[in-house]
Amino acid sequence: MKIIVIGATGRVGKQLVKKLAADKSDQILAGARKPENIEKGANIKPFKIDLHDTKDAILNELPEADALIFAAGSGGKDLLQVDLNGAVKVMIEAAKRGIERFVMLSSRDSLTPDSFSGDDPSPLANYLIAKHFADLWLIKNTTLDYTILQPTSLTETAGTGKVSLGEYTNNENSIENVADVLAAIVKSDNTIGKILPMSDGATPIADAVSEA
Repeated sequence: MKIIVIGATGRVGKQLVKKLAADKSDQILAGARKPENIEKGANIKPFKIDLHDTKDAILNELPEADALIFAAGSGGKDLLQVDLNGAVKVMIEAAKRGIERFVMLSSRDSLTPDSFSGDDPSPLANYLIAKHFADLWLIKNTTLDYTILQPTSLTETAGTGKVSLGEYTNNENSIENVADVLAAIVKSDNTIGKILPMSDGATPIADAVSEA
């Protein structure tokens, strides 16, 4: 299987590439603005992609693949250009490239407008707004076989291999657990068309994904 990871040098993306590359039968096409910083591996092929580029440039940058995982983010520094417009451009051009499977790393409350509205909005309101409209575009304006993963706060703690998928049982997600879940989702057709809340939990990841 050929799997594209967009955001391959980010906190989640870097671990995701390593997790996916553990299956030597797969080719991991790892995309980032600075491909020289991408993890090295026999079945990892780095490529340059800049989410500020035009749609035509992004189409030229995207390789052919069976699936794409969008794990890029600006860390709050460039929300409109990267987290929103960059994501939408990748969706549009992935479809043109014939990539039908699209896994989106999103966030808790991305599809809950009241969380970023009213008198007491989330401190992450602008980030959630960007993710909101990117997620809505994926759902409403594409025919991609999507899955949207909505983890809560990401932590640098070691992964437990156990999560809650479909509901929140606490307010944290190990980055390693998120990477493991994304790696499982991309190969699990039962998750297509689903929006999956996620937190660290008590269910082994393979079971959680198969039951999603």
